Amino acid sequence: MIDFNKFKSHKNLLIQVFCGQSKDSLQKILDEIKKNLPSSFIIASSTDGEIYEASVNTLSTIISISSFENTTFKALYVNENSSFKNGIKIAKTLIEEDSKLLICFTDGEKTNGEEFLKGIEETNNKIPVCGGMAADNASFTQTFIALDNNIYTKGAVAIVLNSKILDVKTAFNFNWSAIGISHKIDEVKGNRVYKISGLKSLDFYEKYLGEYVAKSLPATGIEFPLIVKRNGLSLARAVIKKHKDGSLSFAGNLHKNDRVKLGFGNIELIMNNPLKSLFKSSNINNTQSFFIYSCMARRRYMPNIIDLEIEPFSKIAPTSGFFTYGEFYYDKNKQSNQFLNQTLTVVALSEKEEAFINKELPNKEENQISEHARSLQALTHLIQQSANDYNKQSKELEEKTLYSQQLLNLQKQFLKHSVHETNTPLSVIMGNIDMYKMEFGKNRYISNIEIAMKTLFNIYDDLSYLIRKDHINRVKHNINIVDFLRSRIDFFSLIAKKAKLDFNFETSKKQIFIYFDETKLQRIVDNNLTNAIKYTFANNIIDVSIKIKEADVILKISSPSKQILDKKKIFEEYYQEQTSQNGFGLGLNLVKRICEEESVKIELESNENLASFIYTFKDITNENTPT
Repeated sequence: MIDFNKFKSHKNLLIQVFCGQSKDSLQKILDEIKKNLPSSFIIASSTDGEIYEASVNTLSTIISISSFENTTFKALYVNENSSFKNGIKIAKTLIEEDSKLLICFTDGEKTNGEEFLKGIEETNNKIPVCGGMAADNASFTQTFIALDNNIYTKGAVAIVLNSKILDVKTAFNFNWSAIGISHKIDEVKGNRVYKISGLKSLDFYEKYLGEYVAKSLPATGIEFPLIVKRNGLSLARAVIKKHKDGSLSFAGNLHKNDRVKLGFGNIELIMNNPLKSLFKSSNINNTQSFFIYSCMARRRYMPNIIDLEIEPFSKIAPTSGFFTYGEFYYDKNKQSNQFLNQTLTVVALSEKEEAFINKELPNKEENQISEHARSLQALTHLIQQSANDYNKQSKELEEKTLYSQQLLNLQKQFLKHSVHETNTPLSVIMGNIDMYKMEFGKNRYISNIEIAMKTLFNIYDDLSYLIRKDHINRVKHNINIVDFLRSRIDFFSLIAKKAKLDFNFETSKKQIFIYFDETKLQRIVDNNLTNAIKYTFANNIIDVSIKIKEADVILKISSPSKQILDKKKIFEEYYQEQTSQNGFGLGLNLVKRICEEESVKIELESNENLASFIYTFKDITNENTPT
């Protein structure tokens, strides 16, 4: 029981009540306090754990009474129609010229903590804000806050500390480390995220944390938030609500295209003395009171050793606080208030004006740490080091990939210029060959040059198509494939004769039309004809036939050749079964890609004596000219 008589003579009393019990229990406590200390200012919140000196409690109620000599208070409850407006109203109503600190508790279900702080900063961005969002022992059903002896389930309560001499220092510890690959926020509205990296938010958590965690969200899994970088500061965003459509609400806002990683508690860092990382020794020598507002995830992540993080503060000054669903922190360097998750936030207060007395910070006793805690520390170190190694390898791979991409781009640029520069001399040579034949007639040497030039032209056409295919809007039109095949056979007939081969062309009609891109058709036909010339046994016939079967046009190219052993691999890039033959192994891969783009069916029949490539052009009657 509290001896209220000790405080009745104190004129400036700030009372914080941290309640891990029922609303009715809190009401009785508040009524009793108000009855005995009617002039006191009371602010209260439901919790997920209570902090008193060096101990961490659950399902209890802690009453923190602070008496000030040179500090006065103003308090307010607000429940506007948005978190942002709540922040604005608090700032406009409470903040004065001498205001040094604003303590705020909000409900933990409806309030958007980030928007709430934005509302305060809309009016005043220099006032430090501390406190956090109310919790309810991870049941996520109903949180509550209170001002004086009035309890509320929605909105925010706030109390401002006004003083000319009050010294306020704020600090926070994060100690949550990002792990794994980064993910992109695809679809989001405020703090409600619908899709992450192509997955529904709930499915994303199930994929990376397992089915049990996904089903138990938000009570389980809050220890593994999304971590996002904002202005150089790592911020955690923990799940606070699960929706039927698979979306998740987080304690703070996320934005479309944010890059996030899953986070885990780095026990190795958490177990270090927090005073040494939070404050310099000279900064807290005169501290008269610590208020701690820490995330519920810290307590639940390491329930057996969380008191080790709180204890050093209690050795300096009276310490109290609670575990929240989100913390408010003021960054003095950036003059901005931040909404945080997974953090330990601390406020150090002092009204002392005398000079600092230098004293050492208390050291954590090594033997206080259990073997279990040591094992967790080692496991965390392993995870963190593995993550660092992974990140290093990922960065090296990214650099190599970028270098490879640059090489590919340079290669494409080189080929583009080479192909462009090759066109003119090839055309000049072919033109002069024709002029020579007209004036002097054919001979063996000019025929050999012509054969070589036609082979070069075919390679040139392949390269030209590959380079330009994505940059030209090609147009289809009706092509008489009978005439087209005759012209291509005529073009390659001299090369065939040189290889002691001949063509036999058969057609079921004099005119057969297909609706097709002429350049693509030429790549299909030319690559098949040149391959037939390359691989057909000498002194044989290459059969080329075209016919209509129902609504389709069937093109078949057959010749006696070695059996094709791998009918799938033959269409792969750079693959050649007979390495003795010249070529790059690109032709049939190009043919396959064109056929896939244009829905042309490919069939390959091969045995010891014959190889046949069959191409079916589908549904030509839909866009065909009558024959």
